[in-house]
Amino acid sequence: MPLVKKGHGQRESRIWCSVLRRSITQTGATRNRPVQPAPGISSAAVSAANAGASQQCEPTARSPTEVNSLATRNPLSWFENNVIHSVPMPYPGQGRAVYPGFLQHAGFIAMNPSRHFMSHWDFYANLVKGDLQDAESHRRFYDEYNAVLDMPAEYYLDTIRVVFQEFLLPRGKWKVNGELVNPAAIRKTALLSIEGELDDISGLGQTAAAHDLCTGIPKARHAHITVEGAGHYGIFSGRRWRDKVYPQVRDFIAKYAD
Repeated sequence: MPLVKKGHGQRESRIWCSVLRRSITQTGATRNRPVQPAPGISSAAVSAANAGASQQCEPTARSPTEVNSLATRNPLSWFENNVIHSVPMPYPGQGRAVYPGFLQHAGFIAMNPSRHFMSHWDFYANLVKGDLQDAESHRRFYDEYNAVLDMPAEYYLDTIRVVFQEFLLPRGKWKVNGELVNPAAIRKTALLSIEGELDDISGLGQTAAAHDLCTGIPKARHAHITVEGAGHYGIFSGRRWRDKVYPQVRDFIAKYAD
């Protein structure tokens, strides 16, 4: 089934395609290196503490990845000019400035193109062999993996500035509605952090840094999991999530449910 009905929306589709081509060119694909996804909220959420273990003024990133490097080597204006675009007609929200979801998706695919190619090749081979169970697993995975949304430009750019460039949270300078955010004030809870051993988006230690910031939680109520063999997406999806991660999350929640 075509993405756009014949005779309808073809101009708008060409606009989006030209935006994608231009953005891929500007983010480095033409300089013999794969395009990297601009830092997205998925990595930003778990990288909020990536500036170091203490609230010092000198931010030192833990295990910086290509995503971190992209965010720090370019000024905020670069992101405004290269990855922020207006929703074209006739789509809902036309004219609104967004970080298009397809750019994030294209960046993720480009980080591991051979792995995605082999996955689709295996899917085709399974269909030929009649192995419909494995083929259905492939469909389920990519139905979720390909489901991306546009992000409001204001939200995206604020995340780049606050999290990746100015490290405001670990420096003790992040304010929301004029009120200082203080992780040390968190006391009546427990803290579990989870990282993937092979995560090339949120590097090892970036999530665990939350334990150093949340000093008000008793040490006995801190826990950390490093999932062997898991990447950024596999931590909360697929076999490793079902067999290794979820049981520990379930037990941790039950333990401190009171």
